Amino acid sequence: MIREAKEKDLDKILELLVQVNMLHHNLRPDLFKGPATKYNREELLAMLTNDKRPIFVYTDDTDNVYGYLIAEIQQVRNSELLVDNKTMFIDDICIDENKRNQKFGKHLYEYAVSYAKRVGCHNIVLNVWEGNFGAACFYQEMGLKPQKTVMEQIL
Repeated sequence: MIREAKEKDLDKILELLVQVNMLHHNLRPDLFKGPATKYNREELLAMLTNDKRPIFVYTDDTDNVYGYLIAEIQQVRNSELLVDNKTMFIDDICIDENKRNQKFGKHLYEYAVSYAKRVGCHNIVLNVWEGNFGAACFYQEMGLKPQKTVMEQIL
């Protein structure tokens, strides 16, 4: 039920990207336009063939997409400051608003953890917007802990 995304999934992923955008737009209309998508079809299509940008989808028995997870494998090498490591950055994750609270997100996240371990990642990181309490609670339930805090002052 979880697999790598294919070109046929892009319409549903784009639809779900709008759901994520609108959630962010409602939280921070000063930063996010709405409705919009973070990626267009061409950008998503390019990710499908990029090993450093895996996209996973959660589907039902008839291959309908219920959610996605877009990741980026990031690697630090030979830094003067940082230890060499490989990180999976979860760029975006969404379960269709009509399918939430059914453990789909949990299974999708666990799949990403398994993938990250398989490709030799040291950790998984992601960003969550302040005020997105549902997402923050979900990530805490998955075992994530704060790594750093980004602060702002609106002028």
